[in-house]
Amino acid sequence: MNIVERAKAPTPKFFKVLRTIGLALLAVSGSIVAAPVALPAVVVTVAGYAAVAGGVLSAVSQITVEDKTNKKDEAKPETDIGTNG
Repeated sequence: MNIVERAKAPTPKFFKVLRTIGLALLAVSGSIVAAPVALPAVVVTVAGYAAVAGGVLSAVSQITVEDKTNKKDEAKPETDIGTNG
């Protein structure tokens, strides 16, 4: 599965919530960085880091898909004893 197929595939509910949180974090921090008033350097720096974190969180959450083929394998664990036993 390539990146385009992953982005178009359905996202699990938990990761949809994380994606929304990431986008909200990105929007708030972007508005703080672009504020026309003078803010302390610490606030602007933290907002910059929050913007990066929100972007990464949203991107990772978007390309996370539920793999239904592996669920069948998880239901039946393999019991490979090996050659020695």
